[in-house]
Amino acid sequence: MTHYIGSGPYCYTNSLAMVLGEASPSPAVVEVLTGSPFGFELLGGTLPLFDPYGWDPDHGLDAAVALLGMRCTRTAGGTAEEAEERLREATTRGPVLVGPVDMGLLLHQPGTPTADGGDHFVVVLEVDGRMAVFHDPHGHPYATLPVADLLAAWEAKAVGYSTTPYVMRAGFVQERKVSAKEALLRSLPDAERWLAGRHDRPVPPGTLAGAAGVEALAALVERGPDDGLRGFLAHFAIRVGARRLSDAAHCLESLGLSGAASVAAGQARLVGGLQHPLVTGDDRVAADALRRLAPTYERLRTELSSRTV
Repeated sequence: MTHYIGSGPYCYTNSLAMVLGEASPSPAVVEVLTGSPFGFELLGGTLPLFDPYGWDPDHGLDAAVALLGMRCTRTAGGTAEEAEERLREATTRGPVLVGPVDMGLLLHQPGTPTADGGDHFVVVLEVDGRMAVFHDPHGHPYATLPVADLLAAWEAKAVGYSTTPYVMRAGFVQERKVSAKEALLRSLPDAERWLAGRHDRPVPPGTLAGAAGVEALAALVERGPDDGLRGFLAHFAIRVGARRLSDAAHCLESLGLSGAASVAAGQARLVGGLQHPLVTGDDRVAADALRRLAPTYERLRTELSSRTV
């Protein structure tokens, strides 16, 4: 198995790795610790995400931090003025993980502003006067924005899973030393629960999870996806989904779980292989691949439930 290394939409993972510095394992390990690879959801019957229903990056960051034997201070809410004050104070003591922010309102990125409500995470390094300096893991080290513009994005009004604005994490402290292997082993019960359909939130009407969601997406693709769905899959969902599953396969193999690793690697191949047919309009091929993908989530859960490590 050749492990993928390269760029990809891993904003919260890369942001956490940046603030943890030398204490951080590889981004591949961090991503798997968040729980993201272990499921699929079709929100509202139309929005495909290669992650479990009920999961989101905010939840995943909390899980990864705890599994790594660390703690941090998470604050949120209040007015824009209060959030700015918190951020200014926190950055005097170290980097601050900020997000979700509305990616379409990060005005240093070409093509903005947009109203797509895509979520994003950044690491704020300092707030100097009316300007914020931050590392944007979407390819922009030492980016700058007027503080007022950062606050507008940070309010995250259009980010679907965001229930409160101005979320930030700071003051990361290592409470106990945890190896990457130990953290991964401790994450496996949660991975199994995600695959089994762990729902921490009520499932809204029309949303489908796991195999049922993948089958429903296959039907949408076979009928011919609209430009919005095709673009979302081609520009984001396939890229992040294939990488998550590839990282899961790599991490599972490192634990000696060759059966589970083989399933995850097969999933990664199927998801990654969707890119060409969806871009070129070969929708029947893409739909067939999705139907082969659908039963693999239960196979992965079965492999993890039979583990002996």
